[in-house]
Amino acid sequence: MIKAAYFHIPFCAQICHYCDFNKVFFKGQPVDEYLQAMETEMKNTIEKFPTSELETIFVGGGTPTVLEIKQLDYFLNSIHKHFSFNVNEVEFTFEANPNELSKKKLQLLKEAGVNRLSFGVQTFDDKLLQKIGRTHRKHDVLQTIEMAKEAGFTNISIDLMYGLPEQTIENLRDTLDIAFKLDVQHFSAYSLIIEPKTVFYNLLKKDMLSLPSQEEEAEMYELVMEQMEYYGYNQYEISNYAKSGFSSRHNLTYWNNEEYFGIGAGAHSYVYGKRNVNAGPLKKYMNLIEETGFPYVESHKVTLEEKMEEEMFLGLRKTEGVSKETFAQKYHRSVHEVFGKQIAEQKQRGLLEETDSHIRLTHRGKLLGNEVFQAFIGII
Repeated sequence: MIKAAYFHIPFCAQICHYCDFNKVFFKGQPVDEYLQAMETEMKNTIEKFPTSELETIFVGGGTPTVLEIKQLDYFLNSIHKHFSFNVNEVEFTFEANPNELSKKKLQLLKEAGVNRLSFGVQTFDDKLLQKIGRTHRKHDVLQTIEMAKEAGFTNISIDLMYGLPEQTIENLRDTLDIAFKLDVQHFSAYSLIIEPKTVFYNLLKKDMLSLPSQEEEAEMYELVMEQMEYYGYNQYEISNYAKSGFSSRHNLTYWNNEEYFGIGAGAHSYVYGKRNVNAGPLKKYMNLIEETGFPYVESHKVTLEEKMEEEMFLGLRKTEGVSKETFAQKYHRSVHEVFGKQIAEQKQRGLLEETDSHIRLTHRGKLLGNEVFQAFIGII
């Protein structure tokens, strides 16, 4: 049974310079019509792919908190109307911009069963925030997190980035120092990746973007790992760190290679053995919903070989790695029978290590993770 659902709200007050997610400016968009189309997709999805209670819900974007109160209320009611979940047991995450949450919105989220907030902070350096196109500033983060705690939220995550233009090690260290004082439960820390069709990509092509070297970026990652461990945050995945009991259950759905619903423009889903991609442009998304009931523009039946490959390159993102027992139970073959050569090669390079129960990245392997993952793709 499918236990996880992702909902995509593609609207933003401002587009960040590094972002390549499916998003549009909020102003002047058919937001109400889009939310109605999302509700239709919810209804049709749960009718076609019945499941029991959801265990994790994640609302991302875009910026979900850019919605006005009435729109937010309609959207949350739609989720409750079409999906079954226990509000006392579900992990219900909402992405938020630090300068777009009011007490009224926080209260509405809390009453709807949202129990986890994920703030896109990125850095506490105001100059850097301006450079990367963020609209909030350090004081917004401090104020909003305090407000969220007062509203009763006890599971708060912060997104941080390193490898940003003109960012230094000391600058990152300052950001981490401030972050740890906030006493939140979870951090995601990602290196900047320059994606096509972003402001940063165009600047890089014009040689107008000053980025840290690969060596400096690796040093930043080492600093993040070291500091997270020092302050009691367990690194349970390449880019994610949590206090005990606060690992993201929703993200673990992806890394455990389990199925999930994906609702909204540009959302991906993995249901009944098929990976589906929804139309990204709002008009196309809404038209497909109206015409066919589903917004799929791609649908792929995952083969057994692909499932085993995904089990490896997704599972190796986790610090504990890939469980030999789980692999054998899922695919009725041992992991060494399928990937023995690749495992041996990566162990010889010092990028993988093996315990009685798991195969996992070494410390050096975490720094070169993409190389390791690539070794398990397209080889069966």
